[in-house]
Amino acid sequence: MLRTLVTTAAAVLFSLSMATAQEGDIADMVQGSPDAKVEIIEYASYTCPHCASFHAGPYKDLKKDYVDTGKVKFVFREVYFDRFGLWASMIARCAGPDRFFGMTDLLFKEQSLWSRAGDPAAIVAELRKIGLKGGMEEAQLNACLEDADNAQALVAWYQENAERDDVGSTPSFLINGEPYSNMNYADFSAIIEENLAE
Repeated sequence: MLRTLVTTAAAVLFSLSMATAQEGDIADMVQGSPDAKVEIIEYASYTCPHCASFHAGPYKDLKKDYVDTGKVKFVFREVYFDRFGLWASMIARCAGPDRFFGMTDLLFKEQSLWSRAGDPAAIVAELRKIGLKGGMEEAQLNACLEDADNAQALVAWYQENAERDDVGSTPSFLINGEPYSNMNYADFSAIIEENLAE
């Protein structure tokens, strides 16, 4: 079963450069008030160490000070530089909208364990452990990782986002439509406050 999951996911990712996959109904994962004056869109890869550092540091303060208080709408969009990031994204999304950000936090927290587990089968095994730890069932994980149509739709969605928003590195951000690279909490806060004051 594990070999089948790995083969299916790998074939999907590496055949997509030639495919004409439909975007499908891929939803943005959002935290905060939909009516917030400031919108932050983060582009991140689950295999990116700088993204994990952002989520362990500035993100927590941004969430507490701005997202949870209704001042910022935070949108998380995945970037797929490799198949392992795609698999992690599929698991996070299969956990459902209510558990997505919790699963994302867990994936980033344990990134060094699963992303360096070795061969693809070992990485899938570690990702499955994280899914189970996050409250998913075995059958749910199997269905999720075998869903080639969803994988194709996710990669097509990522490619469209990356082209439209000129995403070349991670993490990168759009704050009310303006592009920014990674920065510390103080710099994020200054930009947010400036936008709130307008």
